[in-house]
Amino acid sequence: MKNSLNTIMSILILIVLAAGVYFIVQTVRESAQAATAPFQQVNQANEALQTQVSDLLHPTPTIIPDPVTYINEVRALARLETIQYSVTQAVSSELNQGTFGFAFGTKILVILHGSVIAGIDMGKIQPGDMRFEGGVLYVRLPPAEVFVTTLDQDKTEVYTVQEGLWANVEPSMVINTLVAGEDKILSVALEDGILTQAQTNAEAYLFRFFTALGYDNIIFEH
Repeated sequence: MKNSLNTIMSILILIVLAAGVYFIVQTVRESAQAATAPFQQVNQANEALQTQVSDLLHPTPTIIPDPVTYINEVRALARLETIQYSVTQAVSSELNQGTFGFAFGTKILVILHGSVIAGIDMGKIQPGDMRFEGGVLYVRLPPAEVFVTTLDQDKTEVYTVQEGLWANVEPSMVINTLVAGEDKILSVALEDGILTQAQTNAEAYLFRFFTALGYDNIIFEH
């Protein structure tokens, strides 16, 4: 009986000691959290300030389209597109190169992907441009022309090759490079003979078209 009483007392003492240790640990933890709380607030304020400064130095534009849209002109078109060129062109642009280029110089490389579409404008055919004589259909087509030159913005890539210590890549520099690249793409297509091929394709297409209408002899005049 005495041994059982001693065992019970030992268990009670252990429970009391465990409760005391738990209370002390909790008290120390709460004190530590209370002590570090002001520092956490300072860190949060510092991070918020850094975010605001970053947004100020590198702002992200908010695009707000005007709810009012004006349609200036609507025209009926009779264009026969007969050829399309897909062109990849690398264009570089540099600014403030020279002795102090390392500090103020900027150089970018733009990889452009664009297309050039050409054909003939059927709306320019006059009544006298088509005549049927002696069983022959004579056709005079308007000269081929470039209808559109476009850039594929999803595939176009801009690389900063050089950016001086006190230089930034100006948006106008990128825009001017894109314009120059678009002109270069058009120039390449013209030099490669896109208009000649567009005229040939137009004649081949219209030859099949007029043949299907029952004309056996067709001559395209130039």
